[in-house]
Amino acid sequence: MRRPLVAGNWKMNGTRSSVAALVDGIKAGIDGVTAEVVVCPAYVFLDQVRAALAGGPIGLGAQDVCDRDEGAFTGEVSGPMLAESGCNWVIVGHSERRQYYAESDALVAAKFAAARRAGLTPILCVGETLEEREAGRTEQVVERQLAAVAEHNGAAAFAEGVIAYEPVWAIGTGKTASPEQAQAVHAFVRDWLRARAGAAVAEAVRILYGGSVKGANAAELFAQPDIDGGLIGGASLKAEEFLTICRAAA
Repeated sequence: MRRPLVAGNWKMNGTRSSVAALVDGIKAGIDGVTAEVVVCPAYVFLDQVRAALAGGPIGLGAQDVCDRDEGAFTGEVSGPMLAESGCNWVIVGHSERRQYYAESDALVAAKFAAARRAGLTPILCVGETLEEREAGRTEQVVERQLAAVAEHNGAAAFAEGVIAYEPVWAIGTGKTASPEQAQAVHAFVRDWLRARAGAAVAEAVRILYGGSVKGANAAELFAQPDIDGGLIGGASLKAEEFLTICRAAA
């Protein structure tokens, strides 16, 4: 049975004081949460959050990783650097990286590989825009994004990662895919994995949903058979709301 996973993507938010308060709030309510929980602060807060989480059950992740391990790549942060900073997880291919920074499927696939080289678990984001959904291209888009990673890493590599389905039209908009819409895409992803990597990988890989998940809708979403938790954006910046979502994943 797949253990539920909830990861909080804090994006470009926080100050040292607000991050300290957020971590303290999550730690205070984490007892009894059976889902695996990860938080992904901005790079500059990684050491602070690592120290605050030391010895506890909450995992630490980063929001992005360079596809190269070292070198003259100004402004980038490598997988080995993240690992040394205490990270075990890293988000790759988030729609905001694809949209605002023109990250291609090929680059995302290379970042997936870089995470694995550093011993990090990549959380691979896939998902379609509103225009693509309305054109009936959701499965085509998601398959293209998955296939790029498989071609670069081998389909079996998905066993070492997590997939997060995040419909772009639902991120930060207040719109959420219905449980049925989300489940349909999650089932498609699992069927694709089964065909490309085999039944064992398909059944083991956790597939998260992301896109305006809140305490009020989390339980209904997570009750779907192929939804194994969530990648949470704005709601992860409020300790009690995030904890409500974490409890729903159990």
